[in-house]
Amino acid sequence: MSEPGKRLDAIIEKLRARGHKITPQRLAIAELLAESRGHPNVEALYERLKTEHPSLSLATVYRNVMLMKSLGEVLEIVFPDDSNRYDGNTPYPHPHVICSRCGRIMEPDLKTLEDMTKEVIHQTDFTILSHQLLFFGICKECEGEAENLS
Repeated sequence: MSEPGKRLDAIIEKLRARGHKITPQRLAIAELLAESRGHPNVEALYERLKTEHPSLSLATVYRNVMLMKSLGEVLEIVFPDDSNRYDGNTPYPHPHVICSRCGRIMEPDLKTLEDMTKEVIHQTDFTILSHQLLFFGICKECEGEAENLS
């Protein structure tokens, strides 16, 4: 996980380099994404910002997240039910383990991911542009709750 201040600086630098203004709303969205530890969705970002920025709309948050994603500064974690979540702290492809009950997301450090990517390239002759490695399961806390209900 990156240092949020450095991540924020990188996001701002990339936005400015591409000619985008750093508005107060855009800055607030970038700050939340830079410190994102829980992989928020757009709605969660909006809920956290709307009190401080009353003129902010959900559409504005979405457009800015998509802008930062297009610049390579935000990683989108795609879910089959379109409840996508975003990671601005570590915006490069990396594995995630997701609890199917509570939605908690963890990021294991898999040393073999680079080897796996090379093997996929070797076997398919593809140029890999991006990838997602998602594991779904039940976290320890949810397992414990289920056992306590039994």
